[in-house]
Amino acid sequence: MTYFSRMSFFAVVVGVLALAWGWSVQQMPASLAHPLWIARQEAMYLSGLMSIGLMSLAMYLATRPLWLEGAFGGMDRIYRAHKWAGILGGSFAILHWLVEMSDDILKSTIGRAGRVPKEEAAGLLGSMRGLAEDMGEWGYYLLLALLAITLWRRFPYRPWRFLHRAMPVIYLVLAFHSVLLAPRDYWTQPVGWVLAGLIVAGVHGAMRALRGTIGQARRGRGEILAVAQPAPDIVAVSCRVPAGWMGHQPGQFALVTFDPVEGAHPFTIASADHGDQTIEFRIKALGDHTRQLPVMLRPGQQVDIEGPYGRFELGRINRRVRQFWVAGGIGVTPFLAWLKALQGHPDEAPEADLHYCTRDRDSDPFVTELRVMCADLPGVRLHVHGSAQGELLDANRLLADSGPGETAEIWFCGPGGLADSLRRGIAGIGRKRLSFHQEAFVMR
Repeated sequence: MTYFSRMSFFAVVVGVLALAWGWSVQQMPASLAHPLWIARQEAMYLSGLMSIGLMSLAMYLATRPLWLEGAFGGMDRIYRAHKWAGILGGSFAILHWLVEMSDDILKSTIGRAGRVPKEEAAGLLGSMRGLAEDMGEWGYYLLLALLAITLWRRFPYRPWRFLHRAMPVIYLVLAFHSVLLAPRDYWTQPVGWVLAGLIVAGVHGAMRALRGTIGQARRGRGEILAVAQPAPDIVAVSCRVPAGWMGHQPGQFALVTFDPVEGAHPFTIASADHGDQTIEFRIKALGDHTRQLPVMLRPGQQVDIEGPYGRFELGRINRRVRQFWVAGGIGVTPFLAWLKALQGHPDEAPEADLHYCTRDRDSDPFVTELRVMCADLPGVRLHVHGSAQGELLDANRLLADSGPGETAEIWFCGPGGLADSLRRGIAGIGRKRLSFHQEAFVMR
């Protein structure tokens, strides 16, 4: 399975934009303007192009395009690309603003002589360009404020989500600014064609966000059938799926709206699809919203369910290579779905080592459940690591009985810190023939 890495994806996007801009620079006629004024102008064009281009991608990726799930390796990766496209677009917006502010420095050093002549526009077009310039300035200020709030991890989620709803409007303002103030020559060159395509995609995403139609084709009204609390910080919610639910693969997730004010949250489906139109979620109390669920939810309550999404699927494992499955805390839920799907077909279970990392294996409610299911699957070997018992999992322990030349897969779902630690350890060991599949869905 070959997926885009986030870095390679952005490298391609930035590279295409840079090449298109470079081609336009080569087509420029000779100018008598001072080289520093020319450099400032082109730096403004390039930073603005990068900013609006990446923000356009962020707006399009927010529509949850299913056709890109395979290429990216899952909707969680698409969401991360959406997040970082927005952050990079905002960073280039800062650079664009700094370049714009540099005119005072140039005026004080080399003077106004040799400035690049401005493109003249009269009548309605001239008025619109003036409006676009003013709107763009305020749009950038709002964008930078939202970027700062997004990067401030301690800012509460609910007000952040409310403020984030303004992003489509801010984007449309900046798109208007870009279209009106881009050099007119751009629209007859590759740079203009690339820019136009990105802006069309971004406007499409922004309008869908404003109309509330993102995910509409996969969203419907379900019903809560049962609510249980197997542990003080875990709630199990069984739901009847909406009409038209197309079924799910073990390991996929759904976006669930228990509270319209709170909005949708991603939860892994912890049950296998037995065709009975029911699914189960196991939800850990990780924030204000999830801590309130045990008292908020009740049987018979209506709930919006959108999905399924994700590529963390049992059917995608490579059965020809050694399997290591690693779950940390509530990251065990996709593996619960995997094991439940295999219960009726133990002969189809692959050879795999399932490592479950928990705070205290003696009190963890999932440990007994995992042991019961793995007992019926001879090929799946369960290893429980309790941090309270001093049983921390590292790369050496994970790969203890795996030869250095053995080809293997690691499927990981759990805290990012544990994933990073395992990746570093694997790199230190020097294992080359090993692929690491990770699902890490975060809302911001």
